[in-house]
This record gives sequence, structure tokens and C-alpha cells, in this order.
Amino acid sequence: MTHTKHARERRMWRLLIRVFASVQPQRNLKAAVVHRSHLSASSAPASSVPGFVLKPTMEHKLYRPPPDVRGMTCLDKEAFTQTISVPALRVPTRVLNKVVKSLKKSTIQRPGVPRVLQEKEEGSDFRLVLLDPHRVTSPTSFSEAEAEALRSFSVSQELQHYDLRLTYDNLKSEEVLEAVLPQGQDVTSSFSRVGHIAHMNLRDHQLPYKNLIGQVIMDKNPGVTCVVNKTNTIDSTYRNFKMEMLAGEENMVAKVRENGVAYEFDFSRVYWNPRLSTEHQRVVQLVKRGDTVFDVFAGVGPFAIPAARSGANVVANDLNPESYRWLQHNCKLNKVESKVRTFNLDGRAFIQGPVKQELPALLKKKDVIHVVMNLPALALEFLDAFRGLLHREHVCEESLPTVHCYGFSKDNEPETDVVKRASSSLGFPVEERCSVHFVRNVAPNKDMMCVTFTLPKEVLFSSDHEQTESSSEPPPKRQKCEEATGST
Repeated sequence: MTHTKHARERRMWRLLIRVFASVQPQRNLKAAVVHRSHLSASSAPASSVPGFVLKPTMEHKLYRPPPDVRGMTCLDKEAFTQTISVPALRVPTRVLNKVVKSLKKSTIQRPGVPRVLQEKEEGSDFRLVLLDPHRVTSPTSFSEAEAEALRSFSVSQELQHYDLRLTYDNLKSEEVLEAVLPQGQDVTSSFSRVGHIAHMNLRDHQLPYKNLIGQVIMDKNPGVTCVVNKTNTIDSTYRNFKMEMLAGEENMVAKVRENGVAYEFDFSRVYWNPRLSTEHQRVVQLVKRGDTVFDVFAGVGPFAIPAARSGANVVANDLNPESYRWLQHNCKLNKVESKVRTFNLDGRAFIQGPVKQELPALLKKKDVIHVVMNLPALALEFLDAFRGLLHREHVCEESLPTVHCYGFSKDNEPETDVVKRASSSLGFPVEERCSVHFVRNVAPNKDMMCVTFTLPKEVLFSSDHEQTESSSEPPPKRQKCEEATGST
């Protein structure tokens, strides 16, 4: 059996993640401190720069938010306005571009704040280059290379003192949120981007500030016009979850591109995870022109449609009527509707129906067959649907289907765990005939894995007697997905 190469390293990382999570509430994001100033660089013209005075030395000042914004739940942008003192160099216009290039690590980097300003006197042959007060506090703060560049351009290293007016527009999202949320609590500005939608998973202590957080995320991320928060785990039969609007327009129909393929879907009614684009691409690259792909839990098509575009014949299924509808829509959108046959069935019904009907002819032709089962919360349990699926007679056993089955694991040995569960469901050991791929860590001590194996003939084929016994068993439980985060 071939496992992933770095299992030991991943176990160590999971331990570190748990340790980090335990101290996370005490984290102080010192990098997100806030400065302020007299010139609103986002609004004042460069020709008018008040507040410029000469000072041979200057005190190092950090960006500090006004204390009265702490605990704010309704966003007041004006309350963030503040003046800060920043260092500056007076640079001749003839060498301006070369100096800015040489000092790119030391110049001020703020949203909406220009690094170069015109002097107060009109017609001056000098410009002010604003510097980062975190990096430059005195003429000796420049690196050796920067100091040498300034000398070569005959630019004095004497620092000027400049009052700069910063507003809400000049702050980063994490700076705003750190200033507002209670001190000492975890601050997050991370989200998943799905088209124009920003999808967040807020923690309990952040919920009183949820609308403010939503507005800040929308303000600071161009193209985001809708911010939502997930309000429960994915526990429905159809793999969607409840969400609440935090800010913006209530338009849930997203348009995204993944690996060069266009998709459209109602994000509130289907499942889509932008973090799986690499995994989608990895599996699709295993599929060649003329292969056949059975996608048991197809969603809106992130495996099925790229596979069809690569020249494969695809049979795709999803139980969710909305996913099925958008799957068909996306096939037409990408002009592969003639290469993809779609079904709206339970996973077992799909395997024991369309898959069972198609397999004999494909095996006789020795076609390459892939079966993709991406429902990591439950897919391993569906492998029993392959037991005794076909008669042995008149079928070639040389080109048996390759199964790519996903599963979550909280075990310290996730590779061993998913293979053991796959073997149990199949009723046949696959330890010596499979490979396991680590997909992603979805939570502390919870990994998403993909186990790939050739479907054993001992599982797929059975005698008439075995099939009769199998058919007399009670019908399987209806497909239901619990905690399916990370699927599709």
C-alpha cells in the first residue's frame, strides 16, 4: 500500500495547530496598529501638502486607533480619522524614480496613501518621499544598500517630519477590526471568496459585531458586494447550509471561474468550496481523452465538466435537485452537454442503476474507467454498493474501474484510517493495492483524504446466487450528509 510521503510531518503540524489554537485568543496583532494624519491622501490634491516642517530627528510613532472606536457595533467611518507623524525625505525630481525604487522596502505602504507628495511651494524641484515609521526612525535606519543609493544620488539622509491625515479608507480590514473588537480576543478578517460573495465563519465572540465586520470586508475587498455568515454545519441531505446576510445585496447567484472553467450556481442552495480547486485539477489531470468518468456526487460539476472538456465521456449524478439543475446549466455554459449525461439520484441508486448498466460494455471494450466519490463525510460508506454489482460472465477483467473516494479522518494515522474504513465497506482488503492522497486540513485534527484503488474483481463480480442474496437485503439508508465541510 502506498501512503502519502509526509504522514509524520502532518501529524506534527496537527499537534502544532492544536497548540496554536489554544493560545490564539491571547494573540495581539501588533502588526495591525494604526497611524493618522493632517493630509487625507485619498482626497487632498498632491499640490497642497499642509503640515510640513523640518526636524533633524523624530520620535518613532506607531499607528494607534482612537480608543473610542473600541466596542463599536455600527460602523462610523469618521471616528477612525487620525493624524500621525511620518518621516520623509526631500528628493530632487531628477532622481525621484531611482530613489523610490531603491527605497521600496522603506517607503510607506498604506491603502490610498501616495508615497510621493509635492512640496508646499509651487514649482519646487523637490518632492517628499514618505517613509514607513515602523522601519525608519533616524538616518541610521536605512540599510547599507539604501544608504549607498542615497549617497550616489546626492540625496540627504536628513529626515523631515510630516503630519499625515489617515482616514478609514487608508486602513486595512484587520486594522479596523482589531481596533473595534474587544482587546485580547481573536481578530479575523479571513473569508472564502465565491464570485461576488464573501463567506465567513464567525466565532461566538464576533457575532455582536457581525454587521460591522461584514461592512468592513465589503469595503476593503473590491468586487465583493455580498457578505454572508454560515449559521450551522452542513447537515442536510443536500449538502447546503443556512447563512445570514451581514452586508450588501442579497444576490446568491455566484459566477466563478476555476481552472479556466466557468460555473454559475445559487450559493445558498448548493455546495461549493473554492479551497478544492487544486484537488479538482489533480484528479481531472488523471483523466485522458476517451476515458469514462462516473461522478457519484457531482455537485455543480467541478470534476465532471473539466473531465468532459478534456475529452472524457462523463456520467454525473447529484441528489440535490438544485445541484442537478446547475450541473446541467454549467454543462451548457461550457458547451459539454453532449459529453455529460446527468442524473438526480441517491448515490447508491446511481451506482446500482446507471453505473451497473454502463459498466459491462465499457469493460468489454477495455475502456479506462474512473469513479469519483467526493462526499467526504459519507462516501466511504457508499463503497458497499459495488459488492456483487456485476455478473462475471462475458466481462473482461483486465481494465477494472479506478475509484477515487474521499473521506474525513480525525485519526492520528489518517491514511491508515481511511484505508481501513474503505476495506470494511468493500468487504475486501485494499491495503496493498491503493494509494492515499492528503487533500487538506479542514479543522484541527481533522483531515480530508482521498483513497484511490482499482476496484477489486472479488468485490465487483459475483455469482447469480450472491446477487440474489444481495438483492434480498433491505434497501440502503437514504443518502444524508453530516459535517460534509470540504466536499465537492
